[in-house]
Amino acid sequence: MIKEKLDVKTTLLLSFGFFGSSLVWSVYNAYVPIMLEQTFLLSAFVIGLIMSIDNVFGVIFQPLFGRLSDRTRTRFGRRLPFLFVCMPICAALFIFIPHMKQLWSFMGIIIIFTFVMSIWRTPAVSLMPDLTPGPLRSKANGIVNLMGGIAAILAFAGGGLLFELGGFPLPFLISAVIMLGAMAILALFVREPKIPEISEAEEKEAKVKLLPAERKSLILLLCAIFFWFFGYNAVETFFSLYATNTMDVSPGQASMMLSLFALALVVFAIPAGIIGDKIGRRKTILIGLVGITVMFVPLIFITNANLVRLLLILGGMCWACVNINSLPMIVRIAGPLKIGTFIGYYYLFSFSSQIITTPVYGAVRDLVGHYQSLFVYAAVAFILAFGCLFFVKHGEEDEQT
Repeated sequence: MIKEKLDVKTTLLLSFGFFGSSLVWSVYNAYVPIMLEQTFLLSAFVIGLIMSIDNVFGVIFQPLFGRLSDRTRTRFGRRLPFLFVCMPICAALFIFIPHMKQLWSFMGIIIIFTFVMSIWRTPAVSLMPDLTPGPLRSKANGIVNLMGGIAAILAFAGGGLLFELGGFPLPFLISAVIMLGAMAILALFVREPKIPEISEAEEKEAKVKLLPAERKSLILLLCAIFFWFFGYNAVETFFSLYATNTMDVSPGQASMMLSLFALALVVFAIPAGIIGDKIGRRKTILIGLVGITVMFVPLIFITNANLVRLLLILGGMCWACVNINSLPMIVRIAGPLKIGTFIGYYYLFSFSSQIITTPVYGAVRDLVGHYQSLFVYAAVAFILAFGCLFFVKHGEEDEQT
């Protein structure tokens, strides 16, 4: 039997949708909380509520538009039309965010921006499994997340330098321009496979329900996703405030520090996919959850900036093992006709978790009075994710169908 080989060039090109999304979200998460605190003088709890708006829209709209993209038929494909319409709108809105000096206008731009982002994120992510055979999806997802990690590095490190040069507006402007460049690459070089009109047989197959054992694995896997994003998103959202308040660094320096976590994800993204293929996706994720917990616990006590940087690098490598292999498990359970729908489920649970975690941790921080609690909070969440994933039995390519 001839072993399939990953088309690296195609995978890199289709990754620019995820690249553009990751870039703007990284800048958004790095700087919007600081603007809310410094410009509008809001509490950590209120900041957490506001930072959960994108997750509320993700829960409501991403499954809807994922399912809609499964059923879309245009000459440009199923997924790309969503990107071509929404990415320019998001870029224009993103530029205006740091220029809003009244809370009502700031919130108005934020709400519209996060809604439009929720329309095209699931179609963008669905491009990879559409164009990649099942056994190669962990490797392909490694490349996709490599591009996402590069985007995060540009956002955190490059954005930190841009902040030092021009304050808040410059990182937002340059990020918007880069996202438009990513869309141009998709338009020029990515061609979706031609999908025929949905036949009665396909319609019937798409309605087939999962077996009880598959449904149990799906529910446990989605719960695990819920818990590990519960921990991860709290750290991503509040790390800048942790660093500026605990280590007395500037917002730009905090952003560059967080870029080390993203750099580790970039370096380890493809190896994490290879490991998932070799020893199994579930086992690789479990190892990653143990590792990131071990790396985050010392951050409860350590305030030395160099040690924090080292632990962030190691934690980023462990996070790669988790992040790279989870989506292919969901897609494997979905089958070929429901990829967008099941990726919508993935975002339903990950964004539901993020809706809850930002205000909950904000309240925890207000209660205990310090940001070291962030890493206790994250470690507990990762342990709960481990417990759910331990009992998952489906999602590997070599299982019986």
